[in-house]
Amino acid sequence: MPASYFDVDGTLVRTNLVHPTVFYLANQSNPWRSLKFLGRAVALAPQMIAAEMRDRRMFNELLFSNYEGISEDRLLVLADEAFDTVLKRALHPHAKDLVKRCIDEGHEVVLVSGALDFLMTRLAEHLGAHHVIANRLEIKDRHATGRLLRPVVAGPEKARLIREHAKERGHDLNECFAYSDSYSDVPMLSVVGHPACVNPDTKLRQLAQAYSWPIVSL
Repeated sequence: MPASYFDVDGTLVRTNLVHPTVFYLANQSNPWRSLKFLGRAVALAPQMIAAEMRDRRMFNELLFSNYEGISEDRLLVLADEAFDTVLKRALHPHAKDLVKRCIDEGHEVVLVSGALDFLMTRLAEHLGAHHVIANRLEIKDRHATGRLLRPVVAGPEKARLIREHAKERGHDLNECFAYSDSYSDVPMLSVVGHPACVNPDTKLRQLAQAYSWPIVSL
């Protein structure tokens, strides 16, 4: 049985990692606490912008450092609302149809995202996907430390994680599919036999045209 590996941000949804983070920071237990968290994020913004241009993994680590001090209970209590308010509303119109087509063809569907696992599991349930490869926050004394557990799901690391998943599940990567919108995911697309570009950015579109990769618009 082949697998279909889906990037999420920009591919299945119009949003990115920043939007659910802002939702969490803005919905703390009281307005003053929310202002404190948002203020800290604003102060960190220049570093995050610089990291986004250099190293996706560094950007993820900086972004999720904003979760430091949020209780595990609050992370989970807000997860349904964050999914409904941010992710579900941002789904591309035909994203669910594309995932369903893969399922109908007998594929194991896996979401591969730098977003947090407890949000991605909700998206997977909504779409009917089977598995999630996503980032996980370190929790100590029932509060987020602001650090991500290893491995950090970002950039070329996605390709390695897909290889591991395929090996564990008995998938032949030459028969597998991968979908992404971003040039940064070329390693992830290149590791499978059937890469496809969904709403691709300019550089990925040019590469797709050069290598005759399918281009999908959702």
